[in-house]
Amino acid sequence: MTSRRIDDHPILGASPNCREVTITVDGSPLLARDGDTIASALIAAGWTAFRHTEKRHEPRGVFCAIGKCTDCVMTVNGVPNVRTCIALVEDGMRVETQEGLGTWRVP
Repeated sequence: MTSRRIDDHPILGASPNCREVTITVDGSPLLARDGDTIASALIAAGWTAFRHTEKRHEPRGVFCAIGKCTDCVMTVNGVPNVRTCIALVEDGMRVETQEGLGTWRVP
């Protein structure tokens, strides 16, 4: 899949070269840039659904992108309900699509 990043913006210019880190999303490796939020790395890779609602199992993704709502929550390193729009990626991080309210997992 091709990246959806804007690497050379007509006004802001070229993106700075950043160190790449690898996160695991639903069991698959994903390259991200150091300094990315989890949500921005997922969006750049083409992800749109980060969780499914409890009652109707409807997909949800980024809505506010400033950490005020809970549409982008995912389970990160076994911890549910992490707001991915404000959480930064870390090398080796494990990210999982959250089902409903999420379940705590002991590493």
